[in-house]
Amino acid sequence: MDEDYALFARIVESGSLSGAGREMRLSPAMVSKRLARLEERLGTRLIYRTTRRLSTTDVGQAFYEDVAAILAASRAAEAKVAGRADAPAGRLRVSAPTSFGRMHIAPFLAGFLEKYPAVDLELLLTDDFSDILSDRIDVAVRITNQIDAAFSSDLLAPNHRILCAAPAYLKKHGEPKRLEDLSNHHLLAASNQTHWRLQGPRGQRTKDVDSRVSTNSSEVIRELAVSGLGIALRSAWDIFHEIKSGALVRILPEWSGATDVGLYAVRPNAPLPPVNVRALIAYLKEIYGDKPYWELSAPRKARRS
Repeated sequence: MDEDYALFARIVESGSLSGAGREMRLSPAMVSKRLARLEERLGTRLIYRTTRRLSTTDVGQAFYEDVAAILAASRAAEAKVAGRADAPAGRLRVSAPTSFGRMHIAPFLAGFLEKYPAVDLELLLTDDFSDILSDRIDVAVRITNQIDAAFSSDLLAPNHRILCAAPAYLKKHGEPKRLEDLSNHHLLAASNQTHWRLQGPRGQRTKDVDSRVSTNSSEVIRELAVSGLGIALRSAWDIFHEIKSGALVRILPEWSGATDVGLYAVRPNAPLPPVNVRALIAYLKEIYGDKPYWELSAPRKARRS
């Protein structure tokens, strides 16, 4: 690949001409000259530069995404030829939902890094969908039923969701016997989860939820349910400890969240995914298994090797 392409990618990723120059052992003047040469050759501006910041143009961002994908495929191909395809090393940037990442990814990272000590791992937790390309995410763990065709995905585990409430709430307000009874109860949902899709004996139903408390945190919703404030629709991985202890009980067991939602590892399309990405996905699949531990009677302990 043209060396100016690789330099352009480093400029975008480092956020500055000087940063890219240091990484590639070039003077800032030479970096600026080669960027100008690339822009002149392509006939378009790729980067806006001011004294304070650097940002890609729309054309520049699209060009960077194509270049980054080609560079990743090239590195993977070289590693395969050199016999290094099974030796994960270097940067691995992962994003995941806050609760799931804290509960079901972070406890297992020690084992992953003991197995692959040369990996430089970064875990970003957010309840918003990260922009995989512009945020330079290698793997995004997502709870979804829709994967953009621009990305590849691997199913890590199913995502079963159940209606639940604290015994104290049910003692005070009574237990709903029919789905329609939910209209007479306090319901709890995070601000981005107020449209419930439910699957049951009469097919699929939807319910728009006016949450008793407004919050953007799914973890807060779990704690509010435990405190006896209302009924929630929660994933099994989120409340398996509370169900086991009796702090929460399942209600309307014939109804559950829509069954087309799963836990996916989403990654940029590439002919050959980077070895770091393949290693992490395989590792998580092994831990979660065909029937994840959060759906068993007792949780599995964190792996250390």
